[in-house]
Amino acid sequence: MIRIGITGHRNLTPDVSRATAALIDAHLTSHGRAMVGLSCLADGADALFAEAVVAAGAPLEVIVPAREYRDGLPAEHHPLYDRLLSRAVRVHALPHVESTPRAHAEAGRLLVEGCDRLVAVWDGEPARGPGGTADVVAHARSLGRPVTVLWPEGARR
Repeated sequence: MIRIGITGHRNLTPDVSRATAALIDAHLTSHGRAMVGLSCLADGADALFAEAVVAAGAPLEVIVPAREYRDGLPAEHHPLYDRLLSRAVRVHALPHVESTPRAHAEAGRLLVEGCDRLVAVWDGEPARGPGGTADVVAHARSLGRPVTVLWPEGARR
């Protein structure tokens, strides 16, 4: 089974979110159940990817960067986060308490090192903080992991 990780932007507009979900679905279709999806379940790309993995009937592994990670996500995202977390076949919980950029960067490194290929929902811009999408993509490329960049044509963050 191929292990596919996700990195990508958060706070997507409804239109960008719908277009991104379609791109992710189209990309994962060929794998069906013959994949394991790895996600941190943040709002945006991470959750869209995890939903597609679960909908395909494939196993989902979750990386939780810190004990307070969920608390730092938008409150309206908590029900989806909880539902997806409950569907995980394996949860990798990092030892951090606070949900800091350092914890997120470490989670991104662990995700990349645990996957065979990476999907990046990325506009190609530099990371806005340590451990951002661009940093995760750079780490994957430094390890020779194939990276597939998905971004809706004409979309803006």
